[in-house]
Amino acid sequence: METPDLRVMPNGESRLPSLTGLRFVAAIIVVLAHSAGFLLFRTGAFQENIPALIFTGVLFSAANVAVSFFFVLSGFILTWVAQPGDTKRLFWRRRVVKVYPNHLVAFAITTVLMLTAGIGLTFSNTVPSALLIQSWIPIEKVSHVDGGNTPTWTLACEVLFYLLFPWLLLGLRKVRAEHLWRWAGGLVVAIVAIPAVAKVLPNQPRMQWDPVAFWEYWFVTQLPAVRLLEFALGIVMALIVMNGRWIGMRLRTAMPLLAVGIFIATFVPDEFDQSAVTALPVALMIAACAAADVRGTRTGFGGRTMVWLGEISFAMYIIHFLVVSYGPMGTVYPSYMTRTWTVAEFFRDVTITIAVSIVLAWLMYTFVERPAMKHWARPKRRVHATTPAEAPVSPAPATAVGARKG
Repeated sequence: METPDLRVMPNGESRLPSLTGLRFVAAIIVVLAHSAGFLLFRTGAFQENIPALIFTGVLFSAANVAVSFFFVLSGFILTWVAQPGDTKRLFWRRRVVKVYPNHLVAFAITTVLMLTAGIGLTFSNTVPSALLIQSWIPIEKVSHVDGGNTPTWTLACEVLFYLLFPWLLLGLRKVRAEHLWRWAGGLVVAIVAIPAVAKVLPNQPRMQWDPVAFWEYWFVTQLPAVRLLEFALGIVMALIVMNGRWIGMRLRTAMPLLAVGIFIATFVPDEFDQSAVTALPVALMIAACAAADVRGTRTGFGGRTMVWLGEISFAMYIIHFLVVSYGPMGTVYPSYMTRTWTVAEFFRDVTITIAVSIVLAWLMYTFVERPAMKHWARPKRRVHATTPAEAPVSPAPATAVGARKG
């Protein structure tokens, strides 16, 4: 069904503030999974409590979906803001400047914290993470470093996405507009099939923190080539909206559809709750939100505060797990496994963790991310102000650190 009123210019001139605001919603879900989700298991009143266990399962599934959301959103936004005269070199330069300054600052902080906690630095627990290649290596101690900033495995996926984006966009732009939905459907079918393909992999070794086969988990969750399907889906969905092929679904329909998907994902086998159940609802919600912004419809996510929170969400993703590990929760220390929290202590430590993460994210965004983009994102003769649409869209996983259903 064609909707000519949603047609936009090929260079994506329309701003999408609601999607910027939604990035914070997705990011805070991840932070909650890594704080409240983890701590619920150590809180006396909630242990073996069925409602609490169900809540934890839903929270972890929502965080898994948040990761998928960021991957799809990444393809969507980069397609939306792509300029016809842009070059591969300029595009890659902006992506490197956007990602690596934050990452390297957080990596330096991580190494210092690991040393202060008595965790020895080795090649396997530092170099792959520093280079953002850990997601390619099917070794648990490499992708899930003790005391490390484990969520950065998603950045390793994004590096592949950025590397291939110019060619993916070039190829997908050649697809006739009336065939774009077929491509979207094909990508969703491929995403749904991934867990079945993973079943042929060895079922040993098992994960340290979950009785799941590591190879299966790694293939479904962390392998960049697999998660590339979600990024490509985002590109196709952006082309659908930009070419006036959106079906007209409103956000008030798309969001409940995604909520149902998250609830279903809570009760399916772990390998299916990463994106197989929710890839389509995620893609529909992103497109519906973009269409709402194009129409000028208020969504509740595009206000000044939400946009600001969305802008710092990448930095919050980069830094929050260090607060979880070394802050009041102290999940990296042996005492975490023997300590039991009261309900009051639970709410106190989760609140502090979230608040500190937001403050540190603001500092990183203000003194690292924005200055880097201002000074290095473009050649000096072509310096332009950074727009919210150019912000990175890969913060957060609960699966990023292996958060699973309780």
